Amino acid sequence: MPNRSTDTLFQLVQSLERSEKRNFKLYMTRNSGSGDLKVIQLFDALDKMKEYDEEQLLVKNPSIQKQQLSNLKAHLYREILVSLRLLNQEDNIDLELHEQLDFARLLYNKGLYLQSLKILDRIKELARNNHQVTYQLQALFLEKKIESLHITRSMQDRADRLSAEVNEVNQRLELISTLSNLSLQLYSWYIKHGITRNEEDTAAVDAFLNHPAIERAKGVKEFYERLYLYQCYCWHAFITQNFLGYYRYCQKWVDLFESTPRMIEIETAHYIKGMHNLMGAHFDLRNFQKFNETILLFEKFMQTPVIQQNRNNLIQTFIYLNISKLNKHFMEGTFSEGLELVPYIEEKLEEFELYLDRHRVLIFYYKIASLYFGSGDADRSIDYLNKIINWKVDLRTDLQCYARLLHLIAHYELGNFTLLEYLLKSVYRFMYKMQNLSTVEEEIFGFLRKSFRLSPEQLKPQFETLLATLKPLEKSRLESRAFMYLDIISWLESKIGHVPVQTIIRKKYLHALQGKQS
Repeated sequence: MPNRSTDTLFQLVQSLERSEKRNFKLYMTRNSGSGDLKVIQLFDALDKMKEYDEEQLLVKNPSIQKQQLSNLKAHLYREILVSLRLLNQEDNIDLELHEQLDFARLLYNKGLYLQSLKILDRIKELARNNHQVTYQLQALFLEKKIESLHITRSMQDRADRLSAEVNEVNQRLELISTLSNLSLQLYSWYIKHGITRNEEDTAAVDAFLNHPAIERAKGVKEFYERLYLYQCYCWHAFITQNFLGYYRYCQKWVDLFESTPRMIEIETAHYIKGMHNLMGAHFDLRNFQKFNETILLFEKFMQTPVIQQNRNNLIQTFIYLNISKLNKHFMEGTFSEGLELVPYIEEKLEEFELYLDRHRVLIFYYKIASLYFGSGDADRSIDYLNKIINWKVDLRTDLQCYARLLHLIAHYELGNFTLLEYLLKSVYRFMYKMQNLSTVEEEIFGFLRKSFRLSPEQLKPQFETLLATLKPLEKSRLESRAFMYLDIISWLESKIGHVPVQTIIRKKYLHALQGKQS
C-alpha cells in the first residue's frame, strides 16, 4: 500500500481542508492584486487531480510552460505554508512564540532595544507557563545579545540573572534531550524487533534504563522530563512483557497530562499515544471494565476541537480507536461481530493513505487477518496475511514471522497439505534467519510436520499432547510473545473440542468476567 504520489506539493494541496483552501485564495488575492493567476491556476489544477500526473497537468493548463513548472511549484508550496501559518498561528503555542520572537528581532533591528526586551520578557513568561524550554533559550540568547552590545540600564544585576537563567535552561534542555533520545531509541528497537525474544534481547533493552539520565530524572518534577521518563519505562516494560509495569507507567503518562490540561492542547499527539498505550495495557491485563471505560473516554476526547480541527490528530485517533475496537473483539471472542468494522477500516485506510506509516497498516492487516481466522474464514485471513508477507519492508520482524506462522495454520485449516510441506520449510528458514524461533514455535512446527501422516483418530491425542506442552509456557516471559500474536492455546482447544475458536475464547471471557464481578 505505497503512497499514491511522492510529489510533495500535490500531497500538501490534497491535505488542505475546505476552509484552508478558501483562506489560501483570499491570501493570494489580497497579497498580489491580480491574484498571481498562474500560481492559483496551478493550485486549482492540483486540487482537482486524483493522482499526480505532470504530463496531464501541462496538457490541461497550456498557459503553464514546462520550464516554468519547477519555479511555480516552489512558489506555490511556500505561499500555501505562509497562508496556513497565518490561519493557524493563534491555535499553536509554537507559532505564537515564534511570531513574538520575530517581533522582538524586528524591534531590535530598528534600534528599539527596550521595546524588544519587554517582548522578550513576555516570551519567557509565556514559554515558562507552557513548558516551552527551547523558546526560553532563544529569548535568552537575544536578550544576552542586546545586553552585551548595548547599554540599556534595564537592570543592575541583569548579567548575573541572565547567566543563571541560561545555565538553568541549558541543564533542563540537556536532560530533556537525553531522555527523549532514550525514549526514541527504545521505541525504534521495538519497531525493528518487536518484543524481547531471549536474554540477549532483554539485556540490550535493559541497557537503555541504565543511563545516568534516568536516575537524574527521577527527582525532577517538570513536565517534559516526566513525560520522557515515563515513556522510557513504558517502552521498556512493554518490550519485556512486564504488563503491570507497562500499565503503571501508561497511567502515569496520562495522569501527567490530566494534571496539566493545557499540555493536552500543546502536545496532543503525545496524549493520544498515552491513551492508546493505556488502552493496550488494560487489554494485555484483561482489565475488562477499565478497558471499556478508557475507550469511552477516548471516543469522547475525539469529539473535542483539538481533534476535529487537526487532520493529524484525526488520523492518529482513528488508528488507535480502531485498534482498540479490534482488540475488544479479540478479548471478548466476538470475531464475527468484529468483521463489521472491516469495511469502515479499509475505507479509512484508503482515505488516509497519503499519511499512514507502513507500520500501522501492517498492524491493521494482521489484526484483520486474525479476525477472519477467529471467525472461521481461513481463506479471507490468508488474503490479508499475503498483504503482509508480500510487502517487502524491514519493520517488525516479529509481525512478519507471526504472519507467516498464522498463514501456515490457516492453510492447515483448509487442508492444503501439499502446499504446506513447501511452506513449512520456507517459514521455518525465515524465522530461523530472523532469530525468531522460540520453544513455542519449534513445538508448533514439529506438530505440523507430523500431522500430515496422521489419521483423524490419531490427530486428537497429538493436539492434546501439544496443548499440554504449550500450556505451561504461557507464564514464561520469554515465551509469552507467541501467545500475544497467536492464541494457539484456544485454537488447540477448539480442535480438541470440535468447536469454533471464537466459541472457546468467548467462554473464557465470560468466565473471567464472572470471576472479576464475584
